[in-house]
Amino acid sequence: MEYNASDSFETRLQSIESRIAAAAERAGRDPGDVQLVAVSKTFPPEVIDEALRAGVSILGESKVQEALAKASQCSSADWHLIGHLQSNKVRHALSLFSTIHSVDSIALLEDIERIQEEIGRRPRVLLQVNVSGEGSKTGFNPKAMRDAVRTALSLGNLDLVGLMTIPPWSPDPEQSRKYFRQLRELRDSLSAEFDVGLPELSMGMSADFEVAIEEGATFVRIGSAIFGKRSAWKTERTPDSDDYI
Repeated sequence: MEYNASDSFETRLQSIESRIAAAAERAGRDPGDVQLVAVSKTFPPEVIDEALRAGVSILGESKVQEALAKASQCSSADWHLIGHLQSNKVRHALSLFSTIHSVDSIALLEDIERIQEEIGRRPRVLLQVNVSGEGSKTGFNPKAMRDAVRTALSLGNLDLVGLMTIPPWSPDPEQSRKYFRQLRELRDSLSAEFDVGLPELSMGMSADFEVAIEEGATFVRIGSAIFGKRSAWKTERTPDSDDYI
């Protein structure tokens, strides 16, 4: 089902939730185990508030500055960071995001652990894995994941909860299946080797989320199927904005 601008937000959201439930049931899973992350990047606060009124509870943003600016103008929500996090923005990110899907280096793990102790906020952390090996994407090489998990566990106070990936784009959702399956199998292997629970798999977007759910996704990151075409909302550039952080 394609995005239809004439539909109400409630109608579009209900359609996505129905598709999530159907995909989970096909895989013999409980639909309640799959959480929708509504990707609100580039959309203005008034659109986000409409989403929250319709029943969205988790918002996904890619840029720290943009999310902080919106959060001050929006109703209460659970904010997740799904984009690349630079080390100099960790402190600002930890002030808002409950969950960071995109931790892609050991240095970033160490920064998060150090700063969370300073400010008293402990986000849930997922390690981003570049399963496909695309040069245009960040993330750990799958072969480096044992060291990454070992480091995360050695830090002691990190709340490591799972893995995230972004497959190569394809108009055919089935082309993403092998990458989702590889992430699940990697998670299962790491969980068994380190005897640690890694319950979350963040994978699947508007074009392929149903396949991701069939392969075990617990977070699906959906933007255009709910919000439509990206807008051009920009934060005001101030000395406190990301450009200066």
